[in-house]
Amino acid sequence: MTTLSRPPADPSAPRPGAKARFRGWLLFGLQDSKGIHQGPGAVSDSHLKKHSWWQVMCLTGVDYFSTLGYQPAIAALAAGVISPLATLVLVAVTLFGALPVYRRVAGESHRGEGSIAMLERLMPRWGGKLLVLVLLGFAATDFMITMTLSAADATAHAIQNPFAPGWLQGQNVPVTLFLLALLAAVFLRGFKEAIGVAVVLVTAYLGLNVVVVATTIVEAFVHHVAVADWWQALTTSHGNPFMVVGIALLVFPKLALGLSGFETGVAVMPQVSGGPDDTEDNPVGRIAGTRRLLTTAAVIMSSFLITTSFTTVILIPEQEFQPGGQANGRALAFLAHEYLGHGFGTAYDISTIAILWFAGASAMAGLLNLVPRYLPRYGMAPGWARAVRPLVLVFTLIGFLVTWLFEADVDAQGGAYATGVLVLMTSAAVAVTLSARRRQQGKRTFGFGIIAVVFIYTTVANIFERPEGIRIAGFFIAGIIVISLLSRVLRSFELHATHVHLDRQALEFMSTTLSGPIGIIAHEPLRLTAEAYRDKLTSAIEVSHLPVDYQALFLEVIVDDSSDFETELEVHGVTRHGYPILEVHAPVVPNTIASVLLHIRDVTGLMPHIYFRWTEGNPVMNLLKFLFLGEGEIAPVTREVLREAEPDVTRRPWVHVG
Repeated sequence: MTTLSRPPADPSAPRPGAKARFRGWLLFGLQDSKGIHQGPGAVSDSHLKKHSWWQVMCLTGVDYFSTLGYQPAIAALAAGVISPLATLVLVAVTLFGALPVYRRVAGESHRGEGSIAMLERLMPRWGGKLLVLVLLGFAATDFMITMTLSAADATAHAIQNPFAPGWLQGQNVPVTLFLLALLAAVFLRGFKEAIGVAVVLVTAYLGLNVVVVATTIVEAFVHHVAVADWWQALTTSHGNPFMVVGIALLVFPKLALGLSGFETGVAVMPQVSGGPDDTEDNPVGRIAGTRRLLTTAAVIMSSFLITTSFTTVILIPEQEFQPGGQANGRALAFLAHEYLGHGFGTAYDISTIAILWFAGASAMAGLLNLVPRYLPRYGMAPGWARAVRPLVLVFTLIGFLVTWLFEADVDAQGGAYATGVLVLMTSAAVAVTLSARRRQQGKRTFGFGIIAVVFIYTTVANIFERPEGIRIAGFFIAGIIVISLLSRVLRSFELHATHVHLDRQALEFMSTTLSGPIGIIAHEPLRLTAEAYRDKLTSAIEVSHLPVDYQALFLEVIVDDSSDFETELEVHGVTRHGYPILEVHAPVVPNTIASVLLHIRDVTGLMPHIYFRWTEGNPVMNLLKFLFLGEGEIAPVTREVLREAEPDVTRRPWVHVG
């Protein structure tokens, strides 16, 4: 017996046209309404292969560790001879600020939602949704600039390699666009086995960096004159030690690129294998593994940052860091060629190009996971935003635009990148501070509060120093908010319920009706007196010409948070003043009524009839109340939702208004 995965095609059926085939290809892998699809080529979480924490660290590391490709050069250009001291400040903030914050985020947001979800839980309703949209704008800035900046730096390494053909000189923008297009092609084809590739790339890259660092440290101490010249420049330019420390603190925000990677570290938590005692609500093993991941990555990166900031400023002439210099955006590659030969330097360049390019892949995967996690759930994304390929095309076009505007310049994009990273870290610090305060943990509240203040200062200083970062983030934020609100309006007549459940009492209320329609009267839960129910029933009988002894159910929708969109509906049967009532909590009234009516029809096999009164008030104001408060003109909106949900008029529940 043969088992077919799908039925054979009907040879007489017409073949789909080119447009239909393209649409099917474009929307392949459409994510579900909750946005739980983990990216292109991934499978459901229940079948997701888990990995050791150190393997997942490599997936985070293609973003975090790849900053070594440009961070030492940016630090030397920004801080000059003070670069090693400013880097020490950066390392201190990393180990004693960012690391404790994200270790706590890992414990409180273990499904990979990150600090944004923590703030969402702390600030519900429309204010929380607006905050999430703003943070998504900064996250989009972070990930998009990660793609474009990493591709631009990979281009710089390729073009400045001594074996590169001459015609590549000055072609930074076309080469960067090609790398971004290649990245998009990979995701359009399908992105699989990312962790295996990341392990190979990170292992090779860090191994080559160990060789470069060890060699250059030896060279630095062998050349006593170079160290003496640096020390003399440091002491003569800034003779007062306190002045040196003060300047290092002021320069530190320019080095914020070295903090990249922590948000990615908690985003990939679902990939980390847990322990045998893990539960869905408390995966102790997964949390412990993620914390080891974050700590190990921070220690490795801090070690490289300290050593490379010293060797680059000692061994590389200052003019080489300037735009057009051989070390601009590629200080370690310059040292690899200078002290280990062009053969090793070329191998280092290839490794750097690969990991920088793959850092863009990590950022793209982050965007593809982040957007469906929030926007579809809010009703703030078009239907195609649940599919991978349309999002890949949109993000790639944005990457093309950013590359063209910044002319594929690594230094020019540093401010925007740092702004996105710092805002996300600031939000994480604020989130854990508020969490500790809510749990009445005084010492931790104070400690996290200090860290939050440090990140706020760093973010503000970076914005004033490099305002282009907040400008480009503003474009992302404005775009996300406008598209989200427009999508929410366009999707306002959809069924919002992901599941409807009637409890036993609710089913018993309907069991008395064996044939004919089930009559239901819509009632506002604000008027709960016996007189209110009696008046509503009397009005329905008189206006709709029902029998005087008509026995009807009442349906009450209690609006909790009108900013929510997708929700599970739990319908409870209650008795109040002798009247049977179906009670349900939901974010919006008309859509909820429509969902309950359709579910009653499917469960009982009987057609529901619902009776409304006309709502008083201005139609425009009622429409706005419906869009933002979930109420408004209930009867016509309920009918419209039913019309869109059930095109067959003979199977559509009846709506009566009087």
